[in-house]
Amino acid sequence: MKLDTNTINKIAKLARIKLSEEEARDLLKDMNLIIDWVEQLNEVNTDQVEPLTNISSCTLPKRVDKAMDVNSTDEILKNSPDKLEGYFAVPKVVE
Repeated sequence: MKLDTNTINKIAKLARIKLSEEEARDLLKDMNLIIDWVEQLNEVNTDQVEPLTNISSCTLPKRVDKAMDVNSTDEILKNSPDKLEGYFAVPKVVE
């Protein structure tokens, strides 16, 4: 699959990028090189290769999920610059 200048200009318009003629030619050359490289990858025989699900063979340690019913309102509000009746107080935004 080869791109042409019309396709490059359409992509640029969709991306809201303004390209000069020289930039479009350079981009066309680069995009066609990338597409050629990807097409070379399609030629590789991967029939006997299993799909990769994880690049790391190690497993991460897991912790037990414990639900804790803790009222930490005072601890959370301790870092607040301004609080009112157990809530964060912020300046009025909408009038």
